[in-house]
Amino acid sequence: MMRMFDKPNSKEPHRKANPNKRRKWLMVTLVVVLGIGGIIYSLADRYLIRHVEVVVADDNTAATGSLNDEAATETEVNATSDDWNYSSDDMQVSIEKVQTGSGSDQITYYVADVQLTDASSLRSALADNSFGTNITENTSEIAAANNAIFAINGDYYGFRDDGVIIRNGTVYRDDPVRDAMALFSDGTMKTYNETEVSSSELLAEGATNTLSFGPILIQDGEIVSDFSSVKIDNNFGNRSIQNANPRTAIGMIAPNHYVFVVVDGRQDDSRGMTLAELADVMQSLGATEAYNLDGGGSSTMYFMGRVVNNPLGRNQERGVSDILYLKEGQ
Repeated sequence: MMRMFDKPNSKEPHRKANPNKRRKWLMVTLVVVLGIGGIIYSLADRYLIRHVEVVVADDNTAATGSLNDEAATETEVNATSDDWNYSSDDMQVSIEKVQTGSGSDQITYYVADVQLTDASSLRSALADNSFGTNITENTSEIAAANNAIFAINGDYYGFRDDGVIIRNGTVYRDDPVRDAMALFSDGTMKTYNETEVSSSELLAEGATNTLSFGPILIQDGEIVSDFSSVKIDNNFGNRSIQNANPRTAIGMIAPNHYVFVVVDGRQDDSRGMTLAELADVMQSLGATEAYNLDGGGSSTMYFMGRVVNNPLGRNQERGVSDILYLKEGQ
């Protein structure tokens, strides 16, 4: 046995690393790295990388240059109540700010009452004038590019790859999965289940736009459920939608008479609304049909070049894939 200070036996062979073992560890490491890289790329491809499927013809290019420049400055400041009314031969728009409760239970929301002469004044627009996934612009940017008088965020169709998506009379996606909402050329609005009504039937009935998010809040004048187990998506990063959150909703009072509601939330002066509270508000406003659109940081109301509400609690909009908006003329 070798003592502490004995010299090593020169005839004792030196240990050598096993090349097969080293090669095995290198292969395992490479597989793990490639696997992680694949997962990261898959997530980026699903939620970050733009995928343009259709570029929509733009007939507003020549008319929007100065409006875009103006809107870039004005959307930094909230609109004030002294300019929340608009009247013309085509439409009447009146916006009201409502606050209820106090302290940590306070809710701030905005109600836009809209009466149209012709349903064609209510339209939809896509971010960057393109249809696909992960294509986003702020609501105010899309609105300004389309000379909108009024706008709200839409259903953020680009966050998912299913649903029935008809925009301005064109079918872009036809994968029925959930409760949806349709706007028609006669000024009516209908909530329905996508699996029960085909896109061809909707077009035959005069559907101009469909939005696929939900849930349905009011159908045939009645609140549809208690919303205790509503599930819209299983997408990565989705929050629970039952709790109080920022909200956006559209309702129809009568043909060509709409009400739009945007609720601020997750901030000191507004906790947001539950779906049940939102349904109650829509019913109290006289909506016979009402539908919940994308909420959270997306919830934005735009009017006459400025953002009315307080997105994200810091007057900072979050990019969305689409909007509903009002425009004069054809």
